[in-house]
Amino acid sequence: MHFDTAFDLCYMIDMHIFERAMGGRRYRVAAQSVWDSVRGRSVARQAVLGPADAVPVADLRETRTVGVRGVGDVGALIWVAEQIDLIGHIDRACAGHGAKEGPSVGEMVLAVALQRACEPGPKRDLAEFLEASVPRASCLPASRFTGQAFHRIGQRVTEEELQTAQVALAKAAVGRFKLSTNVLAFDTTNFDTHIATTTPGELARRGHAKSKRSDLRVVGLGVLASETGQVPLLYRTYSGNGSDQEVLGDCLDGLSKLRDALDEGEGRRRPAERTLVRDGGFWSPQLELDLDFIGYYSLISLPLGHQAAEAALTFAAGRGAMKKLSGDYRDVRAARTRSTFGELDRTLVVVESQELLEGQKRGIAARLVKAQEELATLTRLVSSGRIRRGSLEQRVKKTLGREHLATFVVAEIGGSEPQPTLSWRVDAARRKHLEQTRLGRRVLCTDRHTWSTERIVSAFRGQWQVEELFRRAKKGGISPWGPSFQRADGSLRLHTFATVIGLMLVSLARLALGATASARAMMASLADITATLVRTTTGGRGRRPTVMLPPVLTLDQRRAVKAFELERWFPALASCMNERSLGASRKQ
Repeated sequence: MHFDTAFDLCYMIDMHIFERAMGGRRYRVAAQSVWDSVRGRSVARQAVLGPADAVPVADLRETRTVGVRGVGDVGALIWVAEQIDLIGHIDRACAGHGAKEGPSVGEMVLAVALQRACEPGPKRDLAEFLEASVPRASCLPASRFTGQAFHRIGQRVTEEELQTAQVALAKAAVGRFKLSTNVLAFDTTNFDTHIATTTPGELARRGHAKSKRSDLRVVGLGVLASETGQVPLLYRTYSGNGSDQEVLGDCLDGLSKLRDALDEGEGRRRPAERTLVRDGGFWSPQLELDLDFIGYYSLISLPLGHQAAEAALTFAAGRGAMKKLSGDYRDVRAARTRSTFGELDRTLVVVESQELLEGQKRGIAARLVKAQEELATLTRLVSSGRIRRGSLEQRVKKTLGREHLATFVVAEIGGSEPQPTLSWRVDAARRKHLEQTRLGRRVLCTDRHTWSTERIVSAFRGQWQVEELFRRAKKGGISPWGPSFQRADGSLRLHTFATVIGLMLVSLARLALGATASARAMMASLADITATLVRTTTGGRGRRPTVMLPPVLTLDQRRAVKAFELERWFPALASCMNERSLGASRKQ
């Protein structure tokens, strides 16, 4: 077989699978053509998938299993990647950055994305992972996919090129899988790294880590997700010490390009009216104006300390202001008003959530116990004359500075600097008023004045789409970001991009399959579709032949074989799709 590679790849023709006789046996071979823009001609690549001979008859006592190769999970994600031309879009956006005598940017990103989604591990295990799967993302030898090649590509690719690729992929995904993108949710998270303080870099910085680990440098990730399917459409890697407003501001150019790309992908004649949903950490009057300028409506949960939010909460506390909604939200109460502040004219909706209320009450109760212990300690220090007034005021302020404690815990400090006095009490009436007028309530702010209250509440609750993606990207998730063994900014950026692509492929595979089970359950079911390598003594003299045996498939797995065309990689799966086995599964 002949392998050839090119450093500057423009596009790749779809992979073809056929059978060929070699050494007296038949094998299934995958072949693809890649256009080499430097040489001005196409280059052929081929890779052996496995034997194509019929399974020989053998005495089972004389056989032994020599290995297992993956089919279902890798094959399903490769099928999704082919549907949106993932490799082609990435290579066109990042032209000329492929590894020399190795994979292109698109091939490397897809390989890493498959590894993150199917068997997370370090880049040094990437070649072994690819070799252990029957489906192929590329006809290059698996040995070409190394950590060194990934690092070299990461140092060449820019943030702008990756953004261009992401926008192109979002357009393709919307057109192929008919995603709903009228409401888009944006949020941020960060991931812990174990990069030493002395290691140079701008991305891994100490900041407000979600894990509460103040001793680690973190890398931030902002994601924009579709209203259905938890499909990431745009992402941004940012420094761990960056603010939410700064990250969203950096995404404005990408959001503008994405809006036009989504319109083209959906085949719209007129621009769609898209709404960007986010939580209170992204509040900024300037961002509101910027979003309006690039053609997005806004829906945000205002910080409760905002003047407009305070006014809305006061309005909602009035008799009869909170009313039950209709339809699917008949158990939800909300109050609606309209307000103008600065240059903004906004509809404000105060929503009451029993789940949020109970969670906040539990948090306040736990924090109050600790605060009472601290205040008791301070009282003893005051009585013994071992604390000065300035220090006392600071410690009391810190103690009551969280979970609304300052609202109903009344602390009075008097006396002189060397001999202060302290008295405190828990005001039950204030606490009850807090629970009735503020706790369990969010203030939603939007310029969607024509939307019903039910639609506003429904759109904001779509924020969980991004939160679900972040759960999948955390340690132990479906396509986890970490642990990451990257150190340089370029490698961290490309690793994050590949992780997001892995999340995207899993979400689109779930949509294509129409799965009602969770993404984790779907991937586990697909991972069980494997080819068992069995070696027998049948076949005469010479090296004993190895055959691949299919597994016994469940009904959901047979649907996956059909939906993702897995039999093209492993034809023996067709033997598991007969009507007799289908009927037996239905009886079970």
